[in-house]
Amino acid sequence: MAASSRAHAESLDQRDALRHTRDEFVIPTKQEISSKTLAKQDDASAGADAALKCTYLCGNSLGLQPKRTAERIQQYLSTWATQGVQGHFKPLEDSPLPTWLDVDARASKMMAPIVGADQSEVAVMQTLTANLHLLMSAFYKPQKDGRHKILLESKAFPSDHFVVETQIRHHGLSPETSMVCIEPEDAAKESTISTISTEHILSVISAHASDAAVLLLPGIQYYTGQLLDIPTITAFARRHSIFVIWDLAHAVGNVPLRLHDWDVDAAAWCTYKYINGGPGCIGGAFVHDRHSRVTTSVEDVDSAAGYANRLGGWWGNDKSSRFVMATKFHPAPGAAGFQLSNPSVLDITSLCASLEVFGLAGGVGPLREKSLRLTAYLEELLDGMPADVKGLFRIITPRKPEERGAQLSLMLADGLLDGVMSYFEEVGIVIDERKPNVVRVAPAPLYNTF
Repeated sequence: MAASSRAHAESLDQRDALRHTRDEFVIPTKQEISSKTLAKQDDASAGADAALKCTYLCGNSLGLQPKRTAERIQQYLSTWATQGVQGHFKPLEDSPLPTWLDVDARASKMMAPIVGADQSEVAVMQTLTANLHLLMSAFYKPQKDGRHKILLESKAFPSDHFVVETQIRHHGLSPETSMVCIEPEDAAKESTISTISTEHILSVISAHASDAAVLLLPGIQYYTGQLLDIPTITAFARRHSIFVIWDLAHAVGNVPLRLHDWDVDAAAWCTYKYINGGPGCIGGAFVHDRHSRVTTSVEDVDSAAGYANRLGGWWGNDKSSRFVMATKFHPAPGAAGFQLSNPSVLDITSLCASLEVFGLAGGVGPLREKSLRLTAYLEELLDGMPADVKGLFRIITPRKPEERGAQLSLMLADGLLDGVMSYFEEVGIVIDERKPNVVRVAPAPLYNTF
């Protein structure tokens, strides 16, 4: 049976132990993704596309909506409508939702196993870039004659560059001397979009070991889809007394993480890609417990071993005294002490709806096993194309499965991108483009099939 045959793909689906999770999601139809209105067309006018589901391979940009999201949000709206302010404190016997006072704690508990952390090390709060700034404000303490540099990858997502540059300027320093961009080994070749080896990253860390304060890297590189060696890089940087922060936007919910065991100092992520929380949904942050201990004495808070001074807000205050209205900041233990304002209950309700589906799948471990098979099958199909077609693109994502997540990035021949994207739209395939000539294809194991 040919690998590219429909019969072979269907046989792979039949053997998929996680095929049931697709039923948990709203899959847009071809008609819906091509429509310019929310209004439903009747089947007669819409034709065959009315029932035919699209092929959605864009979970690396925005995950699909779980079916239970609308139900959970309606339960939240009903609580607001019938209880008003009492929703903060009053448990309802027939509601699966926690009180609003406890909603972020529930989300942290559900998120903790996905990132490999203790619940106390995880806070669901803010958004990715805001959380990076909050972590930097607590842990980037530059010294002009000592450690002042921040190391980051040269091709990191632009917002990470903006965070680093503005943090450095905020401390009265210059990015020209305090920002070190780690370039790929073959960066001189302008036409090359390349990955970056662990060995090269370690060599740059070594070169700046005496004056580097912080290392900020992506768990998975957003453009190439490369999965970096988080434990090796973290251990090496920490041996040189460099504080390590990971941007896990493309890694969380995609690959297994063990942030506590890997001794990661801190991390931040969004929840609208593989986590499927919804566009612009609330973010998450990890702070290792060695950095987030606090004393129980309000008067003596700064003397606690491991306490990190940080920007504070009332929702980061200890829950037991949060509503006492005391004016001395007494941070909650753990990552929760880095929160600022009360989080959007709407956002967290949407997030937890998707995290319930992760529970049905058995967590990230089984999803990773399926993801490896899905992405390898996509790779096999691409490699099996006729020679004249294969000459029009090349895969720039690492070929080793352990060095990538669910994404394959394809660099197209010059001038092809617009035509390719138009064709995919016409046939009902949703993928992501990165101009001038890269498409990113991400088969998400929760809802994609072979």
